[in-house]
Amino acid sequence: MIDIKHLLDLAQRAALQAGTAILEVYASGDFGVEMKSDQSPLTLADKAAHTIIASQLQETGLPMLSEEGIHLSYNDRKNWEYYWLVDPLDGTKEFVKRNGEFTVNIALMHSNTPVAGVIYAPCMDVLYFGSKETGVYKIEKGTQVQLSFIPEKRTIAELLAKEHITVVASKSHLNEETKTFIDQFRNVTLSSMGSSLKLMLLAEGAADIYPRLAPTMEWDTAAGDAILRSLNMGVYQTDLNSALLYNKQNLLNPSFIAF
Repeated sequence: MIDIKHLLDLAQRAALQAGTAILEVYASGDFGVEMKSDQSPLTLADKAAHTIIASQLQETGLPMLSEEGIHLSYNDRKNWEYYWLVDPLDGTKEFVKRNGEFTVNIALMHSNTPVAGVIYAPCMDVLYFGSKETGVYKIEKGTQVQLSFIPEKRTIAELLAKEHITVVASKSHLNEETKTFIDQFRNVTLSSMGSSLKLMLLAEGAADIYPRLAPTMEWDTAAGDAILRSLNMGVYQTDLNSALLYNKQNLLNPSFIAF
């Protein structure tokens, strides 16, 4: 029987140590920025965080799929029962812009489902972690609080009926599809953060819904998805019913709506 709490503790330790390494690079001003083949930036901080997390999680004996690691073929990973899905530095663009809204994301996966997640925002000194077995917690500057489990899953009909709704969306990067989706609600306030902190706005009850009608990768969403599932929320495909699936042949996520 797998010990989720023990694995979560290890993942928290790995995330905190990775965060320390990230902040060292952040403070140095020497990011060593390279452009990857998809034209996304890669920094010394991404590499350092990946190395630390891989080293820390090695003792679990579980395989790890990391944005900055070797991406094994689908045939090599399709039968994994439990594994780690990691984004060592989510929001590298935010890191390079120095706005502080970047995170370390570590998810424990069971087959194609995220079952436990850790998200650490080093600049803010905020740590989120949880699973269905342990509950979900936020530690901010040393103070720990438990986030509220929702007794009944929300429905899109309930959200459409609300007098006021807070939608997670970037004012500066709203595509037409997202605008059309948002226009069906009344009295909308837009709220935004970088990286997986967008999903944590939902977890904390600071926002109601997050439509992401643009590409993301599995490691971008898995840790936040695990935390939301543990609170009885969800990250759904655009049919608003099917959950995101992981460890697919193609690691690109479809568009999703989280609430």
